[in-house]
Amino acid sequence: MAIDEEEDLTTYKVVVNHEEQYSIWPVDRENPLGWEDRGPSGPKAECLAYINEVWTDMRPLSLRKHMEEVARQQAENPPPPPPPPSTEPPKPDELVTRLATGDHPVEVGLRPEKTAEAFKAAIDRGYVHIKFTGTKGGTELGVRLDTQASDWSQADFTKATGPVHVEGTLTLNYVKVRCLADLDLQTLTGMGHLQILSE
Repeated sequence: MAIDEEEDLTTYKVVVNHEEQYSIWPVDRENPLGWEDRGPSGPKAECLAYINEVWTDMRPLSLRKHMEEVARQQAENPPPPPPPPSTEPPKPDELVTRLATGDHPVEVGLRPEKTAEAFKAAIDRGYVHIKFTGTKGGTELGVRLDTQASDWSQADFTKATGPVHVEGTLTLNYVKVRCLADLDLQTLTGMGHLQILSE
């Protein structure tokens, strides 16, 4: 019968290091530094079978001790339970609340030219800018028009006369709102306010 490879006739012994990691080593050679005998000696297969049986936790000893210490500390000092969910409604945004209380001076935000015809072009696109001029630096909002609720039937955009009522929705500081503004075409200014929309 042909033998494909030379049979390993070396006699081995089981050795272990300071981290309780196992290996095998020829019995006729001096142990490597830090390794000591632990278990039987004999053919390679026998030694490996023994290691397989006794070395059930492959983690080094230092890691096992560390994890045990962490687990012990967690058992002695469990983390505090998470706070109960708040039953209070979230505080509304200060700017949103301010603009939703009473009427405020507004003007049409247009660039580069501020004309009634440019305003009409924005209305035709379904998106207008309304600027609340009473806030610090002015708060300009991009409003997606609600054409059903808006009204410019009495306005003459060519002559820049008449009233325009616009309504539309947007999100301001993560709050969904509806913007309502009544404007005079001649000055492109007027009064407006926000309505906070419930989710």
